[in-house]
Amino acid sequence: MSSGGAEGRRSSTLVARAPGRLDVMGGIADYSGADVLELPLACSTRAVLQPLPSGRAEIESQREGRRSQYGCELAALSAAPAELRNRFSEVDRWAAYPIGVLYRCLQLGGDPTRGFRLHIDSTVPEGKGVASSAALEVATMMVLAAHFGLELTPEQLALECQWAENHIVGAPCGVMDQMTAVLGRRDKLLALRCQPGGTISYVDLPAGYRCYGIDSGVRHQVSGADYGTVRTAAFMGFRILDPEGKAGFLCNLTPEPGQLDALPARMAGADFLTRYGGLSDRVTRVDPARSYPVRAATRHPIEEQQRVTHFAELLGLLPSHPEAAVQLGELMSAAHRSYSACGLGSPGTDRLVELVAEAGSERGLFGAKITGGGSGGTVASFGRSDAEPLVRELAARYRAESGLGGEVFAASGPGAQETGLLSH
Repeated sequence: MSSGGAEGRRSSTLVARAPGRLDVMGGIADYSGADVLELPLACSTRAVLQPLPSGRAEIESQREGRRSQYGCELAALSAAPAELRNRFSEVDRWAAYPIGVLYRCLQLGGDPTRGFRLHIDSTVPEGKGVASSAALEVATMMVLAAHFGLELTPEQLALECQWAENHIVGAPCGVMDQMTAVLGRRDKLLALRCQPGGTISYVDLPAGYRCYGIDSGVRHQVSGADYGTVRTAAFMGFRILDPEGKAGFLCNLTPEPGQLDALPARMAGADFLTRYGGLSDRVTRVDPARSYPVRAATRHPIEEQQRVTHFAELLGLLPSHPEAAVQLGELMSAAHRSYSACGLGSPGTDRLVELVAEAGSERGLFGAKITGGGSGGTVASFGRSDAEPLVRELAARYRAESGLGGEVFAASGPGAQETGLLSH
């Protein structure tokens, strides 16, 4: 995919869209280099760019009934990332995402005299664990790269969006959300190895089966302390197991029997720094005053890698072996328990997983798990295509019990590459 183009295109109004995603398997293992299985959703973010004759950016966002505006001179975006990150207040924090992407485009050679007006509208709900931030970043990067004439491959585009979220927004996310927003295909699972040069393929959902998402109503934030603590703990475990980093990524390790059990269940940051010095991860740091769940956070991505591989294999067997659906559900349940062991569970998502289990495979639902960064957000479930009324029934029951959430994500949609860049 070429996100740039000829000079004539740069003078046009540019339109791009990028979807939310449902994390079916993999989740937080992405930052440890693991494989993930992601479904692009029908909800999406749209970015519309019109050139301006000045070197100014005027950004307007329409999100969940709220209209917000942010403006700045492009030439003023020359600060160091940390300094720029600190410019955003709680009120205008939403603007850190498009401005972060703009900052990266300018670093890549964008002309700071080529101003623009950018309108953003979105049907991807925020704080529900379906990657609203990645959809915003990717749609914005699509139109900005074209506006500035930057030629980026799909993978490069996703990685630059991840850079913006890591360094300007300050959220230590992995790359699966941005890759899914760019490369996802309708009604297919994106199978992505989250390593540089990692394989990208697509896994069909067999006829008669679907993935569903149910919102717990518990707001999720990738930049939250729980996510950051678990990520840091995983890199601490990697450092302990592989001091020289020869494996490249934590999920590439094949620990000896008992080696994971020998890791400390919890470890003080100060103790780790004294003994091991620091981390290979550039977007997190060890807080000397914090205690970290090293064993569970290290175990999770290694075992999740095995679960994801087995899940993809079982999907291929499902048309001729329908009993494999029960095993698929068991893998999701194991992933959910592993999240909880890391400290990334929540009562709301636990209750939704419990409701799916109570409904049972006899009624067409085989299992469920918390998704993405955990600590709330959306639960993913695997079931038969005719189980959607049951999913909505369970969501309504949960909403009646808790007064929270209950939104169902049942439809898939195309990724940004599949839709393509529009201009008129």
